[in-house]
Amino acid sequence: MLLKPLVIAATCIALPMAAYAAGSESTSPPKPTQTTKDCKKGKVWDATKKKCVAPRESHLSDDVLYGAVREYAYAGQYDTAQKILSAMSDQTEDRVLTYWGFTHRKLGDRALGMAFYEKALKANPDNLLVRSYMGQAFIESGEVSLAKAQLKEIRARGGKGTWPETSLAKAIRTGSTYDY
Repeated sequence: MLLKPLVIAATCIALPMAAYAAGSESTSPPKPTQTTKDCKKGKVWDATKKKCVAPRESHLSDDVLYGAVREYAYAGQYDTAQKILSAMSDQTEDRVLTYWGFTHRKLGDRALGMAFYEKALKANPDNLLVRSYMGQAFIESGEVSLAKAQLKEIRARGGKGTWPETSLAKAIRTGSTYDY
């Protein structure tokens, strides 16, 4: 009987790490869920209700919404990702600002994307993902020295071996950036 409480405790400890692994530091893309398989028009799968719901009309947590943002962004549905971003409660949170920047950049508005990246860095200078995305934007505009400065910052902030460091280093080396 003691095993069951231990399993529950281990799950509670591991879940935040799993959420982190599914977040900005993940080396793999988000796996498609019911959100991108079944939901349309910016809706998100609500596991409790077992249906697609409008983010603004739901009681879904920002973590669930953030997962949907990442999933839609990876699928190239940047407008949909932005609809969900707009429903998140804290628009000043660096992860929200990072994805506002990413989606605007991918939709072709590099200047607005960079402005969001700057806000994200102001909110959290240790946000390695935003530094990687910013560096990739610099690569896209031919500003390799600025991309290298972001890579140096990522490494100085403990990011050696992370997805942000690896992807930016590869972009600098190859001149090719990531869609995600």
